[in-house]
Amino acid sequence: MSQRKERRGIHVDQSELHCNKGCGYYGNAAWQGLCSKCWREEYQRARQKQIQEDWALAEKLQREEEVAYASIQGAQSQPLSQPQAPPQASLAPFSKFEEKKTNEKTRKVTTVKKFFSPSSRTAPKKENQEGKTPSPSISRQSSIETDRVSRDFVDFLKTLHKPGREVHKQSRAFIEIMANKKDLSADELSECVQDFYQNLSDRLMTHFKGSSERVERVMDEVEKYIMTRLYKSVFCPETTDDEEKDLATQNRIRALHWVDIQMLCVPVDEEIPEVSDNVVKAITDVIEMDSKRVPRDKLACITRCSKHIFSAIKITKSEPASADDFLPTLIYIVLKANPPRLQSNIQYITRFCNPSRLMTGEDGYYFTNLCCAVAFIEKLDAQSLNLDPEDFERYMSGQTSPRRPEADGGWPQVDPPTGSAASSPALTQVYQNLDLLSGMGSRQDRVLEGVQSLQRDLITWQESVEREVQEILEKYPLEIRLPAPSAIDSDNVENDRLPPPLTPQVFAG
Repeated sequence: MSQRKERRGIHVDQSELHCNKGCGYYGNAAWQGLCSKCWREEYQRARQKQIQEDWALAEKLQREEEVAYASIQGAQSQPLSQPQAPPQASLAPFSKFEEKKTNEKTRKVTTVKKFFSPSSRTAPKKENQEGKTPSPSISRQSSIETDRVSRDFVDFLKTLHKPGREVHKQSRAFIEIMANKKDLSADELSECVQDFYQNLSDRLMTHFKGSSERVERVMDEVEKYIMTRLYKSVFCPETTDDEEKDLATQNRIRALHWVDIQMLCVPVDEEIPEVSDNVVKAITDVIEMDSKRVPRDKLACITRCSKHIFSAIKITKSEPASADDFLPTLIYIVLKANPPRLQSNIQYITRFCNPSRLMTGEDGYYFTNLCCAVAFIEKLDAQSLNLDPEDFERYMSGQTSPRRPEADGGWPQVDPPTGSAASSPALTQVYQNLDLLSGMGSRQDRVLEGVQSLQRDLITWQESVEREVQEILEKYPLEIRLPAPSAIDSDNVENDRLPPPLTPQVFAG
């Protein structure tokens, strides 16, 4: 047990899972350790500061342009009798400076107007809609899933009567607005969605007179409807590097394929059938996360995966699992599953999920642990696994694998599993396969020797047969005698006993 504790390199204090601001909610690595509420406050504070700086710069450039314009007008009001070539020559570089300043001012003012434009929160005006083609995501035929979600959403809102019609109107208007916002970054898209959630939630809270359960239920349906419609345009957008992160994480997990249960100190015994079933279900759930469109459904997959992990630990230890047991097991499940587009799914949940789900509750707790598991995998080193750095590098490069040292010119020489190694059915199967391969190698060598001996015998037999045939032909040459021609019945010795031949007789009529 002492060795087990010494080898444990994975430990996360529960306080590290909470927001760095100390608000009590769960934090997230994508938000620099803050919860969604504190992160939005920091983001809005930084954005307001940037807007003020942009306005100050725009005003400064405006004043400089006015001063430059006044100086140009003063130069042009001079008498015409004075030579004009030198002033124009002096104004040439200044005009370039003025053009540069004007372009910079235009860019900054456009940025400021972009933040203050009401189009980010309200529908575009009628005159702005003229001449624009409808968004492909709106004009093309909806998928079967989208149609089903839309019907379910309408059926649910019918039970709310008047507020249901208002929610439906606001949701459709928001989807139309988002369809026209193709130049926004992922953070700006997330800010728009989160603002819509917050504003709609505040309205519903006023209507339902503080009934948080009913508001939460409506917001879940709104999130399902909106994110199903916007999924293709906001999941892994082209303006982000989510795809590159997915490939990097996938390659990293592939390189760590040799990490086993013992290295991570995972308290799970896969030889127990129930434990093995829970491990397989946990792997299936975390892989299934990529097939879902709604952030809440993706979180549900993570929650089911985590519950299967807790069940596997509880069955193995015959006692409730602790947080120190859960995180290493979750890391092991992620390594074995290698979920597709893992980083994109985490970012998608972070950006567009209802923030109340990520800040509190079991969904937020399990999602925070998943983020910690991914961060640990990205930073996994030899010290975390209690390995020699040189061995770790050889394992990562694929030059060798643990517990499989190769013998010179032969099959790997292995001993039967004993102790903790025998607790894993996968390792036991590996050792059995190696033993079979070793026996098959010796059998193959014997078969090859027999084949070569048979080949030599066949060649010798063929040569001996040919030699004997040649000797017989030389000793008894073949002579072909043609038979002498003879009459029919010449060889018949009893011709004298034959009756005389018949002679024709003539009868007189």
